[in-house]
Amino acid sequence: MARIVVFTGPTLHPSEARDLEGSIILPPIKRGDLDIAKIYDPEIIAIIDGEFYQSLAVSPKEILPFLERGVRVYGAASMGALRAVELEKFGMIGIGKVFRLFRLKLLECDDEVALAYCPRTYKAYSEPLVNTRYTLRLAIRNGIVTRAESARVLEILKSTYFPERTRQFLLSAASATLGSKRARAFEDFLAAHPVNAKAEDAKSLMLELSRL
Repeated sequence: MARIVVFTGPTLHPSEARDLEGSIILPPIKRGDLDIAKIYDPEIIAIIDGEFYQSLAVSPKEILPFLERGVRVYGAASMGALRAVELEKFGMIGIGKVFRLFRLKLLECDDEVALAYCPRTYKAYSEPLVNTRYTLRLAIRNGIVTRAESARVLEILKSTYFPERTRQFLLSAASATLGSKRARAFEDFLAAHPVNAKAEDAKSLMLELSRL
């Protein structure tokens, strides 16, 4: 029996989750993976990362039986946040900013949290749109871009398939919007102020679990 089963990957590398006492760390969740979780008879299931397009996504109906049996199911940051919004009324617990944005319907599209990554190392190849939103919001506060410019950059990114939303593509969108000189200032700002809202939410979830 495992007290806690955690599904994670590119948002929070498994090596950062292994210190959680009594836990089993599994790869990003996909359709059917909760059948594997049954083997461990967990008291708690924590979903951070999940597959969206590589495989069928885990469905709410797969999670419901665990909630009905009294298993505490937490979600944050990525697939976990999406399913926590859908199943909050059934007892699933959402953690973090990304969860709250979806619950308030300020975000609605799944691809806000999607990214391309290496399945072997979990190294990310693209930038989740929700992280870029927070980066641009910080840039507005620091006078690097205006609200209108931020909206234009986001419009370009939203119209682009998520694996192509790389850091370089973001800089290209910024250059097209800001001009080359101000785009260089934006690039310097990005380097000095890295923002990863998804990772912050995943760490908040792990902290919550460590207190249980």
